[in-house]
Amino acid sequence: MSRAYIGIDNGVTGSIGIITPKETMFFRTPSKKEQSYTKKKQGITRIDVVKLHDLIDIVVPCNDRRIAVERPLVNPGMFKATLSAMRALEATLTVLENLGVGYEYIDSKEWQKALLPQGTKGSTELKRASADIGKRLYPHLSEQIDKQKDADGLLIAHYLMTKYKET
Repeated sequence: MSRAYIGIDNGVTGSIGIITPKETMFFRTPSKKEQSYTKKKQGITRIDVVKLHDLIDIVVPCNDRRIAVERPLVNPGMFKATLSAMRALEATLTVLENLGVGYEYIDSKEWQKALLPQGTKGSTELKRASADIGKRLYPHLSEQIDKQKDADGLLIAHYLMTKYKET
């Protein structure tokens, strides 16, 4: 494997998995909290674009990167969560475009079908299965996975690596 595989679990509570020829890393998506744009006192959490840029550019200083960004949650019934997901996606895409790196979108069902046990359903069950599989595949990252409560970004990177395996 000569390229780096980067999986981005979209959102301000998401994660980033990076698999390079030399090492495998797992990070929480860098974010920051601040006052919302509304007049009413209300906080929002945003992607820290400077830290995200550095993470992708400095931690993975290679030209051959395959990056997948998970499609965001879009559900009119969950308006605030949808707004947050779309803000996070826009910030992430802006960083990737500024770096001049390509990316693809991935549906959660695609990588979950390939890596999680058949019949796993519901947010709690999916998170638990993601963490279990992530710790089994990458035991040295167990502490980070436990803190994140899932290994989604890492499993997206793992899925990319297997999908585009060099022959």
